[in-house]
Amino acid sequence: MRIVTYLYLLYLAAPIALLALGSFGDGWTNTLLPTGATLRWYEALWQDPSFARAFRVSLMVCLATCAVAALIGLPLAYAIYAAAGRGIRVAARILYLMPVAAPALVLGFGFVLVFSSDELPWLGTTWLLIAGHVVLTLPYLMQTLVADMRHLDLGTLEAAAESLGAGFIARFFDVVVPSLGHSLASGLIMVAALSIGEFQLSNLIAGFLSRPYPVVLLQAFYGATGFACAATMVLLLLATVASLASVAANRAKRLVA
Repeated sequence: MRIVTYLYLLYLAAPIALLALGSFGDGWTNTLLPTGATLRWYEALWQDPSFARAFRVSLMVCLATCAVAALIGLPLAYAIYAAAGRGIRVAARILYLMPVAAPALVLGFGFVLVFSSDELPWLGTTWLLIAGHVVLTLPYLMQTLVADMRHLDLGTLEAAAESLGAGFIARFFDVVVPSLGHSLASGLIMVAALSIGEFQLSNLIAGFLSRPYPVVLLQAFYGATGFACAATMVLLLLATVASLASVAANRAKRLVA
């Protein structure tokens, strides 16, 4: 059993290791491993204006997606948690999880059809790209928040605050929001990781000047292999940082709980 686990881990790590080697290799043509060693691919990546612009777009879209998801997700999750009927909660859960079940490609075609019309000519704008990322990532934040609300038994905390004279607004901002601080941080880190790496929807609805990093990354594989490997390693580094931050947030949440 342990051998199977090791083989599976090797299977997962081998492509990443090859990408790392390729990003530092001077050449990689018709050979199993790259030849030579160089940093010129990272230098070329740093100096490439299209990748610099795409990196800025990805960061801006990621931050905006996190902000919008928090503003929508927190009150919506609270409304679902506080719903009186179990049927209402189940129906709402099915509804907000639908973007997870539907392929991003299908959502992308839907965006193209709706927002390329004369009435809504927003296809290719950065705002539409942010809206698409919110649609794709909001279910993951919602799932985290609703589950933790049940775990924390917010109803009891709110009842105690209400008995002391706290109104709805005071209970929400003084009890609910502070209690969900770690859960919100953990969920937003997941949102950020998903937004940074999202490709399918972005490839369909992004404009030429609003293309995020993964979309521009695809074009690198039509050129030099080393350059493509270096560009991929940057994206993997961002994903790794987001994953480590998510693990740290979850650990802090468990310690507080």
